[in-house]
Order: sequence, then C-alpha cells, then structure tokens
Amino acid sequence: MTKFNLAAIAAIALLVGAPAPLAARQTTAPTAASQEASKRLLPLEGGQNFRDLGGYRTTDGRMVKWGTIFRSGTMTKLSDADFRYLADKGLKTVVDLRSTSERKKEPVAWPLPGSPQVHEKDYEIDYSMMAVLAKPGLTGAEARAVMATFYREVPKTFADQYKLIFAELLGGDAPLAFNCSAGKDRTGVAAALVLSVLGVPRETVIADYLLSNETFKPVESEADKNDPQMLFFARLPADVRQALMGVDRSYIEAAFATIDSWPGGAETYYLEQLGLDPKAIATLRDKLLVRAPA
Repeated sequence: MTKFNLAAIAAIALLVGAPAPLAARQTTAPTAASQEASKRLLPLEGGQNFRDLGGYRTTDGRMVKWGTIFRSGTMTKLSDADFRYLADKGLKTVVDLRSTSERKKEPVAWPLPGSPQVHEKDYEIDYSMMAVLAKPGLTGAEARAVMATFYREVPKTFADQYKLIFAELLGGDAPLAFNCSAGKDRTGVAAALVLSVLGVPRETVIADYLLSNETFKPVESEADKNDPQMLFFARLPADVRQALMGVDRSYIEAAFATIDSWPGGAETYYLEQLGLDPKAIATLRDKLLVRAPA
C-alpha cells in the first residue's frame, strides 16, 4: 500500500464530513457562476458536487459532449432514485480517487445489475503534518499558501489515477465519472486536466474549477461531531476554514504551474505522466467532442 506524504492541510480539506460550507453562498439574485453551476449540477438526492463537464467550447470550434464526463464528490449518499438516474444516463465507469481509509469510512454500494465498473487505488494520506494548522495566529493567506503548495504536488502524486481516467476514456468506457470526497481538489485537478487535454481554454477550465465554491455543500454527520480531526478543524479561524473548504484560483494555478514547467512543457507531461501522445489526444477529442452550435 502506497503512503503519500501530502500536506495535512489538504488532508483536512479532502474530508467531506467537515462543518457546514464556508464558501460564500448566493442569497440574492443569482450570479453567472451560480447559474452555470445550476446548469451543470445533476439533480441527485444524495449527490455531492456531481457535475456534468459537457458543453464547454474548445479552441477548434467544437465542444465537450453533454452526459459523457462527470466530476463528483463522494457518492456514498446516493439514493436508489439517484442510482436509477445514473443508470438511465448510461454511466459505465467510475474512477474513485479517494484513499483507502476514505473508501472504508464511506463505502458506495452500487446496486446490481447495471452497476458501473469502479476503479480505485489503495493509498493513505499522511496526517503527520497537521501541526502546520496549529500554528498560533495562522491566517487565511497562510492557509491558502499551504494549499497552493499541496496543489503543486497533485499532478505528480495522483498521475497514476489521472492516467487511468484517460485510459478508460480512450477505451470507450464512457459515460465516466471521477470523484474524490469533496469533489474539488483531487477531482478539481482531474477535471482541469481532462478539459485542457480536450482543448478547452485555460480561463474556462479555471472557471469550472471555481464552481465548487457554489456546488460543494458538506454536511456534518453524527460521527464527525466526535471526530478529533473535525473538532480540531472547527476550532480554526474562519478565514483558515474558508481557505480549506473553498477553492481558490491560486490553487489550480499552482497545479498548472507544475504541468506547464514540466521539462518539455505540458505536452511532455501529458505523454510521460498520462500516457497521452498527440495521436491519443486527437482520438480523445474525436470521441468526446462535437461541433459547437453557431
């Protein structure tokens, strides 16, 4: 079993059972972001940040097919009606990016028949660096800086899982969904990679990433109320909790910085870490894009 030395700050942020969301919620007229989020969020009773990546336009005049690639948080609370909805969508494949402990804590019981093929990898998140959060007077800016440091490692740390997503898409095993616990960090980078490889402009990719500030709505469970990690989290300053439970442009830009600065550039990162040569990328685009309406 692999053990990744991830920043503890990120480990906390990955847990969906944290206190209620701290990202600002729209309470008056809906913003463009909230309207976009509403268009993409699947109508699931127990869904967590479960969104369709379709409809985004690419630089070559095409767009991502609707109902083909989905990004999500934990699926453990999906109802029978939700499972039927996803079956009607033809969901064939799920790539679960969560750690072994996360999956054991919140297993997903896909009903049979018609369940998607679920792919997962055993690893654990190292919480030993949690002392970073205990620093007296820790500010939101410092927490965001640590999150950005974590994001710089994500394209390398989770490259094997991301490679699997692309392999399944190349193999025609779509509709496909990939998820972690919150559906915003590990999943956020995965979605950014998928959209980037398909030719979606960088600013559009970042806008999709930031939608998690609208769509990630964690709910505290009874078990969380006595969880030492969650109790510790609840005592953190509000701006620090905001930095952990929301998403920020600086986070995804840190991930892109790693990809863009790869020896040989992003194309070499795609080849070496994701197994995607130009021919494979062209194949993916032919499979997953359609011509955009005028």
